[in-house]
Amino acid sequence: MFSGLTAAWLHGLDVEPRDRIEVTVPKQLGVTTRSGMVVRRSALSRRDVVEREGLLVTSMSRTLLDLSCRLTLTEAVVVADMALHAKLVKLEALSAFTGKWGAKALRQVVRHAEPASESPMEARLRMLLVLAGLPRPEAQVEIRDRWLRVIGRPDLYYRDERLGIEYDGGSHRDALVDDNRRQNRLLDAGVRLLRFTAGDIYNRPDSVIALVRAQVGCVHTTAPRRRRTHESVHTTATS
Repeated sequence: MFSGLTAAWLHGLDVEPRDRIEVTVPKQLGVTTRSGMVVRRSALSRRDVVEREGLLVTSMSRTLLDLSCRLTLTEAVVVADMALHAKLVKLEALSAFTGKWGAKALRQVVRHAEPASESPMEARLRMLLVLAGLPRPEAQVEIRDRWLRVIGRPDLYYRDERLGIEYDGGSHRDALVDDNRRQNRLLDAGVRLLRFTAGDIYNRPDSVIALVRAQVGCVHTTAPRRRRTHESVHTTATS
């Protein structure tokens, strides 16, 4: 059956399979690694295998168990976030793996996973901050005005500091006017914003960490807010 990132892709997740297809076979099966293919041997139970598009693949839970041992913690969390957000697996199911190879690594992934996360880069930005020792920000918190109208939903949010953090990808360029209006509404409500791009996360991570660290814990000293706002965590899956 297909496994690893190949299985994650077959489950519909936005991952890029490696150059070589990955499959898992029973330990006793005499199959060797071939060109373009990585063959792994493992004892799989029936619940570890499902069918997708007529192909046998490892279940989402088993796939995440395997990837937790083969990817960095950040990249494993990225895949877990996507699976949880798409409701392909539940946190309880991931926590059920005990006494198996990789269970310890998976527990670390579960501890950092966030079902509300809506993009891989948002997850990478969150993990960059957490692994730097900063408090874990909330994800996708709806900010409402005093009439309970939603005025914004930052990707990441530090509630006490009223600090929103946004990842700006390609869609930001396509919706620049709407994003600017939303930012103005949030700033008017007393919510500060920091915005980062993929270049910041990959090429200037120390700068990202320093900017957020400088803001987290700071006392907001501007004039009193003219509007009362309300915050709530938004967890509705997007299409």
